[in-house]
Amino acid sequence: MTLSGRVSEIRQEFAVRYTYPVCFTRAALDPDNPALPNVFREGGAARHRVLVVADQNLLAVRPNLLDAVRRFASAHQDLVELVGPVVAVVGGEPAKRGLTTVRRLQRVIERHGLCRQSFLLAIGGGAVLDAVGYAAGTAHRGIRLVRMPTTVLGQNDAGVGVKNSVNAFGKKNFLGTFAPPFAVVNDFDFLATLPARELRAGIAEAVKVALIRDAAFFRELCAARDALAAFEPRAMEPMIVRCASLHLEHIRAGGDPFEFGSARPLDFGHWSAHRLEVLTAGEVGHGEAVALGVALDSLYSYRRGLLSREDLEQIFEVLEGVGFRLHHPGLAGLDIAAALEEFREHLGGSLSITLLAGLGRGVEVGEIDCRLMEQCVEALGERA
Repeated sequence: MTLSGRVSEIRQEFAVRYTYPVCFTRAALDPDNPALPNVFREGGAARHRVLVVADQNLLAVRPNLLDAVRRFASAHQDLVELVGPVVAVVGGEPAKRGLTTVRRLQRVIERHGLCRQSFLLAIGGGAVLDAVGYAAGTAHRGIRLVRMPTTVLGQNDAGVGVKNSVNAFGKKNFLGTFAPPFAVVNDFDFLATLPARELRAGIAEAVKVALIRDAAFFRELCAARDALAAFEPRAMEPMIVRCASLHLEHIRAGGDPFEFGSARPLDFGHWSAHRLEVLTAGEVGHGEAVALGVALDSLYSYRRGLLSREDLEQIFEVLEGVGFRLHHPGLAGLDIAAALEEFREHLGGSLSITLLAGLGRGVEVGEIDCRLMEQCVEALGERA
């Protein structure tokens, strides 16, 4: 304790260590698959009360999922007690529109008397995991959450990190928490029933993280772009694992896992992507918006003299090669200054935008020339 004049101060300091597994498997709910039982065993020797929440879009295409959950629980009665039937929640971005899904789940948690040692098993895409994670992170200040992402975007990005959120006040991810999951179990079998648009969406995040973190990975994506465009498992699955690994590495070693600072390199291309999603009322999905945002900020990096023409063309070649269209009419309605200010406000501090100084080399800048960025928007339109 220090005493100075009229002020006494006790300086509190402590560190909290987080550890959670991120597994990659198939048939995760098969009673003989050890991945999920091992997760529950990490929670202690007791029989655990578990509430299962699933994306209703997933249940529509996989009606046998409910039976699979029941068979798993029946085979592992020593570990798992299902507290009720599977709770179906609206899928996709509607899951994140305000607090409707969150409040509903909080009521279910309260009704079943779940405690902080209980589990929520969330099965669904990234948006569903965001909303369920917010409910889990705020009920009793935190219930154990096991994420089972069912989309490429969920498995390689949205489902593996420490953030949970919903949209509010016309802003992306305005309400949310930093709450690491208890575990993540990625089941590649879920990808088999995804439509092409959903499969493609997750590739944008892989391109993004490769561009700012790993030039060798970007070159691998470039070489595999035809196989990725055809969604061949031999290309998709290594891409998912490597992308998830790079995101986890940044959270672990980047020095700012809960984003106390102003830099947000993993959100390369996201300042415009988030706004475009809102402007189009979800017509442009997250992965598609990220592809557009990456293209826009790569073009801006080139026009700022940071990125070579050759590198820029290779970025366009990869994004278009896997099937993204690098323009949308909604870009014409983008208020660049307002979008940048909203992005700055979401994190706080001064504006920090990631640009490219080469393949695999992200750099942070504190200001954007709005007129030059407008010209880049126009150039994407002309190019399309």
